[in-house]
Amino acid sequence: MTQVREWVPGELDAMDVLRLALTSKVYGAAVETPVSETPRLSARLGNRVLLKREDQQPIFSFKLRGAYNKMAQLTAEERSRGVICASAGNHAQGVAFAAERLGVRAVIVMPATTPEIKVGACRARGAEVVLFGDSFSDAEARAFELQRELGLTFVHPYDDPLVLAGQGTVALEVLRQVEAPGPLTVFVPVGGGGLIAGVAGVLKALRPDIRVVGVEPEDSDAMFQSVQAGERVRLDSVGIFVDGVAVKQVGAFTFDLTRRYVDDWVRVNTDEVCAAIKDVFDDTRAVMEPAGALAVAGLKRFVQERGVQGETLVALTCGANVNFDRLRHVAERAEIGERREAIFAVTIPERPGAFREFIEVVGARAITEFNYRFAPRAQAQIFVGVQLAAPGQRAELRDELGSRGYAVLDLTDDELAKVHVRHMVGGRAPEATDERVYSFTFPERPGALLEFLTHLHGRWNISLFHYRNHGSAHGRVLAGVQVPPGDAPEFAAFLAGVGYPATEVTANPAYRLFLT
Repeated sequence: MTQVREWVPGELDAMDVLRLALTSKVYGAAVETPVSETPRLSARLGNRVLLKREDQQPIFSFKLRGAYNKMAQLTAEERSRGVICASAGNHAQGVAFAAERLGVRAVIVMPATTPEIKVGACRARGAEVVLFGDSFSDAEARAFELQRELGLTFVHPYDDPLVLAGQGTVALEVLRQVEAPGPLTVFVPVGGGGLIAGVAGVLKALRPDIRVVGVEPEDSDAMFQSVQAGERVRLDSVGIFVDGVAVKQVGAFTFDLTRRYVDDWVRVNTDEVCAAIKDVFDDTRAVMEPAGALAVAGLKRFVQERGVQGETLVALTCGANVNFDRLRHVAERAEIGERREAIFAVTIPERPGAFREFIEVVGARAITEFNYRFAPRAQAQIFVGVQLAAPGQRAELRDELGSRGYAVLDLTDDELAKVHVRHMVGGRAPEATDERVYSFTFPERPGALLEFLTHLHGRWNISLFHYRNHGSAHGRVLAGVQVPPGDAPEFAAFLAGVGYPATEVTANPAYRLFLT
């Protein structure tokens, strides 16, 4: 095997990506995945919606293409030394699969928070797994140290011409598989940018008329912000739900290609991703991971915002490596994401018969959730979910309740209410004076909750605590702490040193209504 050309960011253009994709080696391990029709979603959106099923790769993710293409083109000397990567997800499994197929040593550094199912999958293919740190950044730093110590070749998850060209073979297949008499738009999920850089490069080289749309979560939009700024932007934090694309900074190669060849952008929220997971399941009976349904969520929002009708729209479903425990969270949020459920806080009189009167106003609409606890006061607060037949009914019901004299607070878009408060209704504590409430994020691994509580333990009393495991790499805690006003500076210093991201939410309306 001869040494491949050493590229530098800025040199690659669409024709270069096309040449690298056409000469790639992906099919030594990857398969040509099918395109699935979506009768139900297509009918609902008024467009022909197709899914490019990368979830059907041998590792249930497109990442195998790039990893194998890179490793198949190593020199004999590089192969003899082996490879290394840092990953907590699908890239790790791609490298492990490719290494097993090629007979190459593979060292994979993963955060200690990585679920055992992913660790076991890599070890089962003969990879040497090193667990280090609580975050991807920790694991990546350790991987670079080991690379230097052991003389291994680093296989980057996205910022490498051979890796992104391997991902670009997805576009070659789409061009062969999809016939569209009119406009064609391809929706691509975006994390570090390897998939969209490869797909956009190939499509613009061969069919510049095809519209390429990048899709990112609203809380992990490093590529969108970078394109807007004209340079790579590093995010201070990223969302934890769509973990497959949770990247703080995109690649240099991928940014350069993406800003030149991607036509448009869509950003979506957690509820919309959950709804998209359900949409894919309804049409295919396949269960996507959050990143796997990201492009579908973006496609739906694009249609809604742009009024697109009668066109062919292709969404790349990039992966299906989802922890089963996460599905309860998805099911909880899918109807809200589809705008078929509304969440309200409603104040009603604290007297017999008040519940029945409220339900009469709700009418024929189904109640999906109802949380209440008695308190010795003239008014009661209820946390209620209501099924909607159409998105517009949310405002109609809110206005109707208001006209009947009920005080109504719409919590449908309130993350704190949906993650924590709905499970804590009735937990008022008048004795909890000087309570300040914070939302914390901490690594989800054995012993982490004890470690978290140990950090919090000190001179301030914990007056409220809610935690629920959602099967992801990070946990979310809502904690109330009694902090007298005079202790505020000292407590701020304590938070800065506690080691976990914290956001104060004491002013959140759902907390104020139900927990104070």
